[in-house]
Amino acid sequence: MSRNYRILDLIRRSRTPLENHLIDGLIDGRISRREFVRHGSLLGLSLPLLGRIGMAAGFGAAPSLARAAGAAGATIRVGSSVPAAAIDPVTIADAGGLLVMQQVAEFLCIDGPDLVLKPALAESWAPNTDGTVWTFKLRKGVKFHSGGEMKADDVVASIDRLADPANSSNALSVFTGTLQKGATKKVDDYTVEFHLDAPNGNFPYMVSSDNYNAVIIPASYKGGYEQSFDGTGPFKIEKYTAKVGASFVRNDDYWGDKALPDRTEFTFFTDIQPQILALQGGQIDIINQMPVLAGVAVLNDPNVVIISLKSSAHQQLHMHCDEGPTKDARVRRAIALCLDREKLAAGLMKGRAALGNDSPFAAVYPSTDTSVPQRKQDVAQAKQLMEAAGVAQGFKMTLTTERYLEIPEYAQLIQNWVKEIGIDLELNILDQGAYYGDAVFGKSNWLDSAMGITDYGHRGVPNVYLAAPLKSDGTWNAAHFKNKDYDQMAASYIGALDLEAQKATAGKIQKLLLEETPVIFGYFYDYLTATAKGVAGVQPTAMSQLFLEKASKG
Repeated sequence: MSRNYRILDLIRRSRTPLENHLIDGLIDGRISRREFVRHGSLLGLSLPLLGRIGMAAGFGAAPSLARAAGAAGATIRVGSSVPAAAIDPVTIADAGGLLVMQQVAEFLCIDGPDLVLKPALAESWAPNTDGTVWTFKLRKGVKFHSGGEMKADDVVASIDRLADPANSSNALSVFTGTLQKGATKKVDDYTVEFHLDAPNGNFPYMVSSDNYNAVIIPASYKGGYEQSFDGTGPFKIEKYTAKVGASFVRNDDYWGDKALPDRTEFTFFTDIQPQILALQGGQIDIINQMPVLAGVAVLNDPNVVIISLKSSAHQQLHMHCDEGPTKDARVRRAIALCLDREKLAAGLMKGRAALGNDSPFAAVYPSTDTSVPQRKQDVAQAKQLMEAAGVAQGFKMTLTTERYLEIPEYAQLIQNWVKEIGIDLELNILDQGAYYGDAVFGKSNWLDSAMGITDYGHRGVPNVYLAAPLKSDGTWNAAHFKNKDYDQMAASYIGALDLEAQKATAGKIQKLLLEETPVIFGYFYDYLTATAKGVAGVQPTAMSQLFLEKASKG
């Protein structure tokens, strides 16, 4: 299609310089249409507007994501893990708990499987010129299940709870260094400003479903969420029984399209195998997350549909950078060169993963610099590095990790691969509670182990991965990695509003981390959800959320 410069000029007149630079990138071919839509949504451009720009730029109509609506009235039955603790929006950190909470409570915006942000409780958002203040316009007429209208006071209170260190919020990993308590300001009943500690080009993801704690609940909330489950979502709580399950019914006062199902039922399981048997036996319709190895039996079952989402979820292998043999970056690089990443993706993960290149920049991110060469297995080079580091004869070391998903098998593969360069790895595989401990330095096998493997869930932008486990003052810096150049690069990336500036800094970060290798990112795994044949309209996210308002049964 040809370009319509008249329409483009009309659109440009009301756009900011930053938005026009993004449009130029699309027209000039510096960024792809996918990157344009995703980054445009981040800057607060509406999806219809992004579609009009794409049409005028000669790219044709965007593919429609709309699906035919199924029949209303079904009961949708879900199998999930048991919530690990009391369900509280401030502290919830496990997949089972956040799945239940998300059925009733909503976010300002939603990070979809394509990483495109879509409006929810906020209708629009925009940054100031340097990205230090983001302004969100709230949707009017939204009611909590308890009856009151959701307004700016509720948003301010909800986010302040999460940003307050005194509350031990799980979202402090997102907000520390980004947003302080008191920095969320009410402009009027339907406008909120976020005044940030520093420029942040990806901030809307911090208050989206990407930050699963950031649900908006009444300003009056004082705790005891399991007694109210008060939210604004398309479903309302019917019954919750700790360790057993939960059920929900349609919210007929919902601000948006009413949910198709009459009810949803959630059954909690302590293991995946009983979930698989329940799905095959017709007792449940959906398994929220299907691990690859445990789920091999159903991956090709004709009566089961696998929904596969590309994600940034991964298993980080950290190595102490300040003591022991891995203090030398050459040793860390040698260990990384032992991994056969293609076998990891094809064998261990059954093709349901993308190769990692020892930085948080997964292939799903538009800002990833794909020109940086992929690290491959090279045992000969690894031996040369070991000799140069003065440890040609190898050494003994303990690898501590958690019994979760395919991590124990991953650890065994690493153990076998590093034998070739003389490293004798002893495996210390713990249950998750023992591994994470109190999740603070000095009281956590995760953060205190000289070498460890930790599961990191999906994020729509790499900000948390860049900061918490890798910055010198990172709250999850298990590698004890301290590098001033890296800290400056990470701050530069996080502060960039422009996609091309993000890409340029991402390339520098990727190259630095390949040189230093404090953490090995071997692969990024796909998020799998299993449904019974005939169940339609199910929309999972790689954050363990499950949107069921359009679900139906054939």
